[in-house]
Amino acid sequence: MDIETLYKTYRTPLFSLAYRMLGSVMDAEDIVQETFLAYGGLQDPAAIQNERAYLYKIVTNRCLDLLRSSAKKRELYVGPWLPEPLIGNAHTEDDPSGAYLQRESITTAYLLLLQQLNAVERAIFLLREVFHYSYEEIAEMTGKSAANCRQIHHRAKKSIHFDPDQRPSITVAEKQIKQFASSLLEGNTKKLLELLSENVVFYSDGGGKVRAARVPVAGSNQVGVFLQNLLKMYAGAFSYFFITVNGLPGIRIVMDDNMQYVFSFAFRNDRIEAIYSVANPDKLRHV
Repeated sequence: MDIETLYKTYRTPLFSLAYRMLGSVMDAEDIVQETFLAYGGLQDPAAIQNERAYLYKIVTNRCLDLLRSSAKKRELYVGPWLPEPLIGNAHTEDDPSGAYLQRESITTAYLLLLQQLNAVERAIFLLREVFHYSYEEIAEMTGKSAANCRQIHHRAKKSIHFDPDQRPSITVAEKQIKQFASSLLEGNTKKLLELLSENVVFYSDGGGKVRAARVPVAGSNQVGVFLQNLLKMYAGAFSYFFITVNGLPGIRIVMDDNMQYVFSFAFRNDRIEAIYSVANPDKLRHV
């Protein structure tokens, strides 16, 4: 295929891999662009027998390089680290990794689970679990033996505890998020606590650049009080919108001073189990 056809065919799935590896929309987009530039610069592209595998190999290796080079920066990150929110359905349409990718592995909760894996484990896990490559193909992409890739995948899968059945349907989740917003705005503490799991945790990522909780807030009562206090502090100084964040219903809050927050949620047993708030302006430039 010519480079334009390759771009149209593989841009979305390559972005999907890079975003899950990095948790960054902007870095993922940059890596995909660099990958096609590198492919276009080949002296003899016709010699590439498997164009798809070659492109995935470039993206995988560039992601691994970036993760290694940014490891120290991550260690020094101020407060909880959250992935950059992916707004709307962009980059997920026509994705050959299919419904599983769109429903599960795009969520904030799942991306945070992936952070438990080191860079190589994450690459092998995603290439096998989500993109369905054989161990032989993954070995060629990562420079490891097929047997080693198989072992790493099985070990990684055991450490990823994720039960998609605990999550409500999109329709139910959307209803719950709207009830969450209305009960908070109306000061309906009873309804708010009904929506929150007793063990709910609120994570706020300001990156040390804007005001945000530097440690997670845990427990339904504590989270409820925390959110109600925030609402009182900024009463009348913001507007909010219901949007899709990482494949699930979420909320975007825009302050009068143009600072913004993007909220995403995780669910268990039809209650909100986690609330993720991204306010770091560097992570919202694409929003």
